[in-house]
Amino acid sequence: MKKIFALLFFSFCSFLTTTGLWAQAEKIDLGSHGKITFYLDDSWKFETADYGDRQLITIAPKGEANASCALTITFPEQDRLDTKKRLSLRVEVNGQPIAEHSVEGKTIAKEFSLQTGYGFYCNFTDPDLIGKPPEKGNFKTISVGMIHLTPDVLIEVTISADGFNSEPYQQLLGMIEGMEFTPASGRSRNI
Repeated sequence: MKKIFALLFFSFCSFLTTTGLWAQAEKIDLGSHGKITFYLDDSWKFETADYGDRQLITIAPKGEANASCALTITFPEQDRLDTKKRLSLRVEVNGQPIAEHSVEGKTIAKEFSLQTGYGFYCNFTDPDLIGKPPEKGNFKTISVGMIHLTPDVLIEVTISADGFNSEPYQQLLGMIEGMEFTPASGRSRNI
């Protein structure tokens, strides 16, 4: 019986690993603001740097995927992006310099699907890389945006990849949209 159980357990773990369903949970401690947990399969590595007033997170592939994600978490003293409309406009204004050199030519804010807070991002395509084979570190597409997690937690997001429908891009977008926020003791989740 123990052998059957061990064999079933091993088979199940192998299935999860090979199908990409085995996720790593990366917890980011925001001190008095709470914690964020990101879920992504084991083919990605997280690097974090805490500078007190901001935390930088970079997510890069362990293998050959040509994609990356950068997150900058800040803690504003004043909530100037307290409505979806204000945040959407800020994202479009911030993306304008990239839009001028992209296939899209303009910024169109798309809403993140989040469990906590709200956020927007704009997609851009590099016209010089269309039709060319992927080149490691040279990305055909980029998404830039912001997430208003709480009034005092703001996340700037950059996802770079070789296509908006590519598996690496979708994994990174899913990681962001699937993040879980836990407020610090005594704080509420209200946005």
